[in-house]
Amino acid sequence: MSNSLDPYEMAVQQLEHVAKIMDLDSGLLKILKKPKKAIEVSIPVRMDNGDIEVFTGYRVHHNDARGPTKGGIRYHPNVTLNEVKALAMWMTWKCAAVNIPYGGAKGGVIVDPPKMSQRELERLTRRFTVAILDQIGPYKDVPAPDVYTNPQTMAWIMDTYSMYRGYAIPEVVTGKPLEVGGLEGRTEATGREVMIVAHELMKLKGEKAPTVAIQGFGNVGSYAAITAHELGYKVVAVSDVFGGIYNPEGFNPEALIEHVKKTGSVIKFPGAKEITNEELLTLDVDLLVPAAIEGTITEKNANDIKAKYIVEGANGPTTPKAEEILTEKGTIVIPDILANAGGVTASYLEWNQNLHREIWELHEVRTKLDKRMRDAFHAVWNLAQQKDLTPREAAYVISVDRVVQALIKRGLWP
Repeated sequence: MSNSLDPYEMAVQQLEHVAKIMDLDSGLLKILKKPKKAIEVSIPVRMDNGDIEVFTGYRVHHNDARGPTKGGIRYHPNVTLNEVKALAMWMTWKCAAVNIPYGGAKGGVIVDPPKMSQRELERLTRRFTVAILDQIGPYKDVPAPDVYTNPQTMAWIMDTYSMYRGYAIPEVVTGKPLEVGGLEGRTEATGREVMIVAHELMKLKGEKAPTVAIQGFGNVGSYAAITAHELGYKVVAVSDVFGGIYNPEGFNPEALIEHVKKTGSVIKFPGAKEITNEELLTLDVDLLVPAAIEGTITEKNANDIKAKYIVEGANGPTTPKAEEILTEKGTIVIPDILANAGGVTASYLEWNQNLHREIWELHEVRTKLDKRMRDAFHAVWNLAQQKDLTPREAAYVISVDRVVQALIKRGLWP
């Protein structure tokens, strides 16, 4: 994180804020603040040179009142238990925001994947799968890809889990390759649906051809850029870990993606001015899409942000203090738990496809995704207007209420 606020503290602050709006029972709030389960495992791996390294992994189940838990597994050197706990909580709200029958989970391993070979990553993944074998399952907890994990990672997890159970169980993970039960359109889903949500907002606000800046040009950012371009938006700035580029005339995202494939970065793209990530955040554009990591929009830079609309492609990119400043300025922020829920919604579709052993075509997937995301956006927007709430407050009220109602109906046993 790029700010001092601990991600779990941030998640709890957001929950406490909405609890006051809802006048939520203190006992229910205590339940929701804590993950149902958080485990830490040691993962010994024999490296290619024969040495043994031991990595630390986590899996957190936040809440399963509405169904099996769902959430990605990230491989990153800066993974912490509190980060994973925060992400698991946000997943609970995200699933509830788009009304899919999942609770929130998350996993992570403290590792630097670019420094490892494919064989080492496979051994790490399979060993981690065995370590959390009893924590996951198609009706218990369904992992997915996240930072530095991908469809191949999911295929290894699915294969390892299936070997232990004795038959193929593709529904144990989502985000798999198509060859082993993956979903058409899953890779594009998060980034594409970020822009589908943004488009609903732009239509409400009468914005015909908005300018867009996208921080982060990984999976989410690149597909957001492609979709924005298809919608007739002008993508004028993008960035990655190496820096950013700006062209007031806009970019062709497809050409930029080819440039990234060849060079490894967006920088040095022909005809573009190089800028920093911080400069991108403060550009005078209509729409800003933070699609990198959490905590990038803080109280230190919020006053300098000129975008009229922020649609969060990343998880937790805007700190609570920053959002107070932005709201005071009149900036509309569409929160992560709604804006980037296209990924988990696609995962839900993949899970259903696997459970029923069906195969859906891309147009079917997009139709199902678009409808659910548009319905969720308008439910949030309408509540925000009715109750004079920010979009984040409205999204949380809807999400937390859905989880709370499930908790109440199920009861506290014994």
